[in-house]
Amino acid sequence: MPDPNERWEDNVPGKWYVDKSCIFCGLCPQLAPNNFRESEDGTHDVVYKQPENAEEQAQAQDAAAQCPVQAIGNDA
Repeated sequence: MPDPNERWEDNVPGKWYVDKSCIFCGLCPQLAPNNFRESEDGTHDVVYKQPENAEEQAQAQDAAAQCPVQAIGNDA
């Protein structure tokens, strides 16, 4: 279960985030490339842009559903 208190500081502000349980598998940038990418230091993935439309929202939800460690949160 994603923990909003453990979100990486380099996520952009907003309801979607990646928390510190991320194992850097690279799945979320593959599933939602408009919203997730590798961190600057190359140790985890982050939300670099909040979803802005229905397609991006669906891709982010798919990434969260497929995350092997449930590191993607959505404070909805």
